[in-house]
Amino acid sequence: MNPMFYDYLRAYPILQRLLAPLLLWLGLVCVSAHAATVSVSNYPLFLLSEAVTEGAPSAKRLLQAGEVGHHGSISPGDIKAIRDSKFVVWFGEPLENNLASSLKTAPNAIALFEFDAFTRHPLRDVQGKPIAGTLDPHIWLDPDNAKAITRALAVIHSHANPQYKSLYHANAQKFAQRLDNAVAATSLDSTKKPSPYWAYHDAYQYIEDSINLQLIGSLSVDHHLAPKASQLRRLNEQRPTKRMCLVSPNAPAKGLLAKLQPVSTTVQAEDMSNSTDFISGWQTMAQQIHQCIDK
Repeated sequence: MNPMFYDYLRAYPILQRLLAPLLLWLGLVCVSAHAATVSVSNYPLFLLSEAVTEGAPSAKRLLQAGEVGHHGSISPGDIKAIRDSKFVVWFGEPLENNLASSLKTAPNAIALFEFDAFTRHPLRDVQGKPIAGTLDPHIWLDPDNAKAITRALAVIHSHANPQYKSLYHANAQKFAQRLDNAVAATSLDSTKKPSPYWAYHDAYQYIEDSINLQLIGSLSVDHHLAPKASQLRRLNEQRPTKRMCLVSPNAPAKGLLAKLQPVSTTVQAEDMSNSTDFISGWQTMAQQIHQCIDK
C-alpha cells in the first residue's frame, strides 16, 4: 500500500472511516499490469485531474461539460465504468445529486466533500446573506481548494497506478506553482476596498477573496429561474456604483438587462466548461470579471 496514501489518511481522520471498507475490498483484488481506471465525476474535477495525470493516462469523466451535477445523467456505460474503476472521485451529493444513487454506496467511491481539507462557505440568499446550515458546493474556484484537490488526486491516482507516483506528485507541485503565479498576476491590491458586483445566481463566492470582489446581490437563486420584480427593484435602489457588473453563467436576456441599466455583463460558466485547462480558465474568468467591473 502506498505510504503517502496512509500519510494522507492520518492527516484527515474522516478519510480513514470513509475508505476503510474500500481499502479492505481493494486488498482482495488482483493488481493488473495495465493502468487501473480512475473515474472522476464532472468537468472541473476532470480539469484538475488532467493537471495531475499529464504524461500518464487520463481519468474517465462521467458527466459532460455543463453537467456539473445539478443536471445530466449517466449512461449504462458510465455505470459499468463506475463498477470497473479502481476509484471513482466525486464531490458529493450536495453538488451531484444525479450521481448519488450510483455512488453513495459504491465501495470504490471517494466523495471530496467528506474530506476535512477545504475552505467552505455557506450558500447565500439573493441579498448576499449567508444561509445557516448550507454548503456552497463550488469549492474548486478557491485557488487553495484547487491545490488541495490536486494533492488529494495525486495520492488517489498514485494508489491506483503506483508506477506513475513520482509523475503525479511532481505535476501537483507544478500545478500549485503555476496557479499561485496566475493568482498573483490577476489579483488586485487587497488593501483596497473590494469591487462590488452582481451575480445572476450566487456561484462565484470562492473566487471573491482571490480577486477582491464583493457580492452586492443576486438576481435569482437559480440561473433557470427568472428574477422577481422586487429583487430587481432592490438591486437598483441599493446599487453602490452607477454602473454595475453582472456575472452570469449564460447571456442574460436583453429585456432583463434593460431593467438594470447601466450595467455591464460577463458570461462565466462556474464549471469552467469553456476551458481546456484549469489554470488558464480560472485566470480568464478572473480577468474578464475585472474587465466587466472596470467598464
